[in-house]
Amino acid sequence: MLKIFNSQAREKQSFMPLEPGKVRMYVCGLTVYDYFHLGNARTLTVFDMVYRWLQQSGYAVKYVRNITDVDDKIIDRANRNGEPIEALTERMVAAMHEDCDRLGMLRPSAEPRATAHIDGMLSMIDTLVGKGLAYAADNGDVYFAVREFPGYGKLSGKSVDDLRAGERVAVNTSKRDPLDFVLWKAAKPQEPHWVSHYGKGRPGWNIECSAMCKAEHGDTLDIHGGGWDLQFPHHEGEIAQSEGASGQTFVRYWMHAAFLNMDSEKMSKSLGNFFTVREILAKLDPVQGGEVIRYFLLRGHYRSEIN
Repeated sequence: MLKIFNSQAREKQSFMPLEPGKVRMYVCGLTVYDYFHLGNARTLTVFDMVYRWLQQSGYAVKYVRNITDVDDKIIDRANRNGEPIEALTERMVAAMHEDCDRLGMLRPSAEPRATAHIDGMLSMIDTLVGKGLAYAADNGDVYFAVREFPGYGKLSGKSVDDLRAGERVAVNTSKRDPLDFVLWKAAKPQEPHWVSHYGKGRPGWNIECSAMCKAEHGDTLDIHGGGWDLQFPHHEGEIAQSEGASGQTFVRYWMHAAFLNMDSEKMSKSLGNFFTVREILAKLDPVQGGEVIRYFLLRGHYRSEIN
């Protein structure tokens, strides 16, 4: 029987999907403001391998990998380029597909975009507000009330009482508690926005995945994947939102891929220590280059870092 290391349980567990013979899998995809780098490629390639393995094992797999197409980084890059946000994101999605194809990845069953699920996000926010798990602040934002959700921290192993304000986000006086995170951001001048009864705004990052998971898979997933760094706060936030809204178990098996490092430090655009896949492919054989990168990324266990 197939066994999977469940990040939440911190142990290998026999894989038993919710519906026999079928797998509901969701993986956090890319924020499309630039070409993706080799560290991103490691996560995408790992879950392409998982997707293929499950199919080869006889499962009918619905593999959903989202696209974040509205975000601070996207807005900033489009403004610096002097182009509409939609033009930037369309160009980057096309480039992502080209690079993924060259790495031999199968296309996911679905690639939902955040901007197509605003109504679902607002509906989930309304449910959370109605249950007392979220609140509208005086600055126009809507926040999730972390201390009102008893299970917060069960994935990452972090205690709410041990988390200190300012470690992950700047202290915001509009919040009831420094640990609360944003579900809906009030619109700033010249930013893209959507109209809601909370006012003009756009979604927070965490709520995007919760809403797209629900739209594509329902309340419960078999497998949710992503990079190791997403466990906290992103995946922790997803659990709180999804389980808070539905009252159901959100994910049965969590899988997280380890980092690809540069000189023992996580490869990251924010750190500037990265190479894009496109840059590396340009230096390799045009026929075999993608296979070379794929082999490099999969030669170690997916939970082991590659330097």
